[in-house]
Amino acid sequence: MKNGFFALIARMRYIRRWGLMRNSIAENVQEHSHLTAVIAHTLAIVRNREFGGAVDAGECAVAALYHDAAEILTGDMPTPVKYHNAEITAAYKRVEDLASAKLLTLLPERLRRDFMPLLNGGSNEVQELVRAADKLSAYVKCVEERLAGNTEFRSAEIQTLDALESCGLPEVTYFLENFMPAFGATLDELTEE
Repeated sequence: MKNGFFALIARMRYIRRWGLMRNSIAENVQEHSHLTAVIAHTLAIVRNREFGGAVDAGECAVAALYHDAAEILTGDMPTPVKYHNAEITAAYKRVEDLASAKLLTLLPERLRRDFMPLLNGGSNEVQELVRAADKLSAYVKCVEERLAGNTEFRSAEIQTLDALESCGLPEVTYFLENFMPAFGATLDELTEE
């Protein structure tokens, strides 16, 4: 349908994540994209303030909001399947690229060039921070599931933390050290002065 782009974007809330896992707390792509955007924005600010960077934090946030937009048409591919081998990963990347191209056709032609970089991830530096934020968002989910008593995410939590710790980005280490401990706190603890 002509100009159906935003109606489809609104459907991100219907796409469930972690489809192969028993979830205590359901998560959809829209929720995940919001948290990823908040974290990407934060990583950019930390890079700029603490590590001498000059990345546009707003660009990182917006790119993260759209980073899983192709999943509106493809669904969420579980990570163990998506990265099982190079052939599957490459094939799924082609499917995602086709889905993104299809989404762009649902915008008025004069707007497409403005949305193309969002659906394609932006500059290399923006992509790097959005990927890190995506991984941190997944780690938050794993931690929350463990804290809810769900051991289903134990392996994913360990693997995700290992990936984060070995990614070599100082802003990720900063986030893990300064912000992650609060995810285990109660509401009363979070609001104490």
